[in-house]
Order: sequence, then C-alpha cells, then structure tokens
Amino acid sequence: MDLGIRGKVALVAASSKGLGRAVAEELAAEGADLVMCARGEDALRSAAESIRQKTGVKVVEVAADVSEQEGLERITAAAFDAFGRVDILVNNSGGPPSGPFESYTAEMWEAASRLLLFSVVGLTRAVLPGMKERRWGRILNVTSIAVKQPIDGLMLSNSLRAAVTGFARTLANEVAPFNVTVNNLMPGYTRTDRMEQLARATAERTGAPIKETFAKWEREIPMGRLAEPREFAALAAFLASERASYITGSSIAVDGGWIRSLI
Repeated sequence: MDLGIRGKVALVAASSKGLGRAVAEELAAEGADLVMCARGEDALRSAAESIRQKTGVKVVEVAADVSEQEGLERITAAAFDAFGRVDILVNNSGGPPSGPFESYTAEMWEAASRLLLFSVVGLTRAVLPGMKERRWGRILNVTSIAVKQPIDGLMLSNSLRAAVTGFARTLANEVAPFNVTVNNLMPGYTRTDRMEQLARATAERTGAPIKETFAKWEREIPMGRLAEPREFAALAAFLASERASYITGSSIAVDGGWIRSLI
C-alpha cells in the first residue's frame, strides 16, 4: 500500500529510541524526510545515521529537551530552516516518575506538565499555521492506554495524558476544515526502556523480582506478550498517511487487547 507521504516532512519527538525511533524508521521507510529530536545527543546521532543509511531520506537531528521552551524553539527552527515546513508532527516524550499521589511535589507536577502537555501544545502551535495554509497536515500524539483505563501508580501520566487527549479532541474539530487531522495513539505494554524503568520501580517498591513484573503484565494481556515498537509504529505511519484522511479526533490503542472497555 502506498501511504502517499513520500517527500512529506515529519517531525518526530523523542525519536532516538523506543516508540519514537520506531515511528521515525517507519515514516522514513515510506519516503518521508525527518526531523528527529531527543535529549541524548549520542543516541540521537546514531539513530539518525542509521535511518539515513537504510532509507536514503534526509534526516535532521536536534538534541533538545521538549519540556523546555528553548528546546521547542530550537527544534522547530531547525525544521523550518532545513525544510521550510512540517507536514507530520508526532508528539512524543518520555514518561514521568511513577508513585502514589502523596509522593509528588508541586515541582514534580510542574515538570510533568511541561513534559507531557506543554510540549504537545508548543510543537503544535509552531507547525499548525503552515499545515492550515497548505491545507494538509497530520498531528499524532503518543499518549497511553492509561487514558482509557488508569494504571495504578502512574498518577502523573494518567492525569496529564488525559489532558492531552482533551486538547487533541477539541483541536481536531477546529482544524478539520483545513484537511488537518489530529489523532492519539495509545501504546500498551511495549518492549521499551520505559517499561524497564517501570519494572525496576515496581521491584523497588514491592520487593518482587523484575521478571515477575513482566510476567504479571503478560498475564493481563489477552495476546500474552508485550508489543514490539514496530507494531506500534505501523499504526502511526497509517494515521500519518494520505489514506487516513477521514480519521480524526480518535484515540486508538495498540495494546494486545489489554483495555477491557467496549469502545
């Protein structure tokens, strides 16, 4: 299937590893040029070079922190300098610390808000005018299955990813007349560094071995296993495509059946 995005420009946040890198690789395989960003410069450079060699697309990498305004400005400036536009925006970031409500300070809530919510708003604000002017755009937000079924111990993530969902659903209606779609992707338990971090945190809190945490997650998933990042990336590429032009305002899970609700 030709997804119709060859020659488009995609900005993929937090794309040096994990879900972000998988999405960047999938979009590049479809012929989209890339702007990649992440905090770790070495890992980012390595990921960008690997994608260049495999696909031949143009890749611009920017070492920056999406939780800081200066980082957001540097990322978007690099995109506009290199390509003059962004056609596909994939909002993504690492996750905040896990723990119960009373373990979080006001400063931790503020930091999580900058990371999960304000980064989405800031990048969207920068690229949306051009999308509307060209009457074509795709905005994808990586949220979580916790938006539909909150996960114990993830107070910050549960709260702020739900805020992103409300933002996206409202924005989708505003920009639909301009052929700009806005959708959320809800990853389930996926083999990424984030899952390793959560497993270690659970082990420290409960005393259970890390492997038991992974086994517990697998027992909760009807498919009996964690997802691979490329399985998530396949949906992202489709939603970014020309073929997905009538899908907007949706939150779609990639979770192996973990969410138990009907819709």
